[in-house]
Amino acid sequence: MQKQRALITGITGMVGSHLADYLLEHTDWEIYGVIRWRSPLDNIEHLLPMVNTKDRVYLNYGDLNDTGSIIRTVEEVKPDYIFHLAAQSYPQTSFESPVDTLNTNILGTCRLLEAIRLAKLDPVIHVCASSEVFGRVPKEKTPIQEDCTFHPASPYAISKVGTDLVGRFYAEAYSMKVMTTRMFTHTGPRRGDVFAESSFAKQIAMIEVGAIPAIVKVGNLNSLRTFSDVRDAVRAYHMLVTQNPIPGEFYNIGGNHVANIGDMLNTLIDLSTCDGIKVEVDESRLRPIDADLQIPDTRKFTSHTGWVPEIPFEKTMSDLLNYWRSRVSNGQQFLRR
Repeated sequence: MQKQRALITGITGMVGSHLADYLLEHTDWEIYGVIRWRSPLDNIEHLLPMVNTKDRVYLNYGDLNDTGSIIRTVEEVKPDYIFHLAAQSYPQTSFESPVDTLNTNILGTCRLLEAIRLAKLDPVIHVCASSEVFGRVPKEKTPIQEDCTFHPASPYAISKVGTDLVGRFYAEAYSMKVMTTRMFTHTGPRRGDVFAESSFAKQIAMIEVGAIPAIVKVGNLNSLRTFSDVRDAVRAYHMLVTQNPIPGEFYNIGGNHVANIGDMLNTLIDLSTCDGIKVEVDESRLRPIDADLQIPDTRKFTSHTGWVPEIPFEKTMSDLLNYWRSRVSNGQQFLRR
């Protein structure tokens, strides 16, 4: 009997790679990952022996902006579950590349769902939107519930509004088993250095070995975030598609540690082996407008699945810092961002 198959778009990203790890450990599914020919493989390097021997992990070349490759991948894999994580996922970059962001995230999602529909497949589909869809939320509307008005504060956030709505449309119009999530800030090892907490951790790791002066360059430190660990996040995604999935539903998912960016930075600095680290605002790191007050109401999802975050914030930050210490100690060169 053929094992069930999961297709992960964006398997080489932080979340996609951790999701592959989780599914390999907790299911007997076969894992198919969509990668572009130029995708960096660092985050799945530990899985490459399994890829090379065709042992439960397979890579399919495809691009959300190439309709033919998406159709071919869907028809070849015939997945039972799809986790659509691939995206242009950097809010800061979206200000410089808004058209690419909108095309990849909105039309790319449409291309994927249309390919599934035309192939007459019936998988359970998770479409990953983002808490950024809520953007600038008035204080009286926190904690943020699922029906809170969207007020996106970046081209990325706008693209995720489109992603969210496209997913829900396909569920309603074509009776496809699509569910969308708005995951709030989630981080941990393998987090890209374009995101604030990972940039801070990388800079601190470089400071500790004397690679750069003892100054952490920062952007807006006042934005309020609710943090969760990426390993808790992927556990939530597995529960989403396996515990009585309801087509067309949409959920806020997030952690329980609320802190502004400055407090998060102080946690990382306190974990450092160096004394006297200073902080300096870098104007290039500031967004024209910024999402703030990102505090979720997650009762809808937790009551449906029983999921609760398990990994403490301090462990997440420690593991993130140790991830960068390991990379820096290997003598790699990094952009100072």
